[in-house]
Amino acid sequence: MKSLVIIPTYNEIENIENIIKTVLALKDGFHILIVDDQSPDGTADKVKELINHNERLFIEERTEKSGLGTAYIHGFKWAINKKYDYIFEMDADFSHDPHDLPRLLKRCQEEDCDVCVGSRYIKGGKVENWPKSRWLISYYASIYVRLILMIGIKDTTAGFKCYKRKVLETINLDKIWFIGYAFQIEMKYSAIKLGFKVKEIPITFKDRVLGDSKMNMGIFKEAFWGVIKLKTKSFK
Repeated sequence: MKSLVIIPTYNEIENIENIIKTVLALKDGFHILIVDDQSPDGTADKVKELINHNERLFIEERTEKSGLGTAYIHGFKWAINKKYDYIFEMDADFSHDPHDLPRLLKRCQEEDCDVCVGSRYIKGGKVENWPKSRWLISYYASIYVRLILMIGIKDTTAGFKCYKRKVLETINLDKIWFIGYAFQIEMKYSAIKLGFKVKEIPITFKDRVLGDSKMNMGIFKEAFWGVIKLKTKSFK
């Protein structure tokens, strides 16, 4: 059984070497695919330097900064082509703890789970180092999504996930609309609508220490209106 961790990057030179080494040191033998959007800070060059010393590390360089969603879809297609059994989404900045990867994998290997979500908002999950205003926006955004789409996922915007390959093979990745915050919502909703079982495990989400956040109000607006578009689409 092969597992691939997809990590999109843009200007993550402060974090990239440490996150790669931490994931590769885990006993489960995870492979890593970095999808870099022409980071001007040398992120890709550092990854290529590390590739020379590890056969479980790969990089795909895109020609421009095109959004988180398209970076993941690029990685998903690469993973499907390479026949990975389990495919993960994870941030480069240590907001997702690499040591939770084996927990996501173990849960996704069980028969009643096709997608495992690392959740901040189920019992045992929490957020560290976020200002209260950002926590409130994120928490109530998940409630809003649940009410509109009528799904049982508590952390609807979570970006720390494990998929069985069959999920990504079944979802029409070319028809995914959203490229930012709403991408995470659309992928979960698509999996549920196709009959796949999406489960959550608690994680501690820590705000980044190094580098700059990619979050902005445009991403929140996309998520707000995107949920309504998804609901409307489901009636067609």
